[in-house]
Amino acid sequence: MQKKDLYSQSHLIVSAVRVLSHTRVEAPSVEDVCGLLTFSLEQGHLLCKKLHDMNIIEMVEGPFGLRIFVRDHLKIEELPRDETTASLQAEVEKFQSSRKDFKDQIEKFQSRKEQEKKELFAKIEEKLKKKQTK
Repeated sequence: MQKKDLYSQSHLIVSAVRVLSHTRVEAPSVEDVCGLLTFSLEQGHLLCKKLHDMNIIEMVEGPFGLRIFVRDHLKIEELPRDETTASLQAEVEKFQSSRKDFKDQIEKFQSRKEQEKKELFAKIEEKLKKKQTK
């Protein structure tokens, strides 16, 4: 079972960069790292961007594309361990909850407008009755 926490994935990314740097003449690209680790490109870019923002790796744009270098691997130890990323199920439940709240607001608004409409028609009907009796 693979761990999905940022700490474990950071170690994998840095290790892959080191292995690919050792086996090749050039620094690896995000695609190379993702290929070695069997990560999707989206996941690889997301993780590399996070690690770049935390100054763990350096992402350099050159004439041959984006290359990755290890900047400070010791900062990985500052990351919280066992912090799992939000699961898809939790995100779906959060979205459904927000949609339910939005739907409730719409229903309240519609019922309020319906009540106002009834009151307006009642006032108009009352005025018409007064005009007819005159």
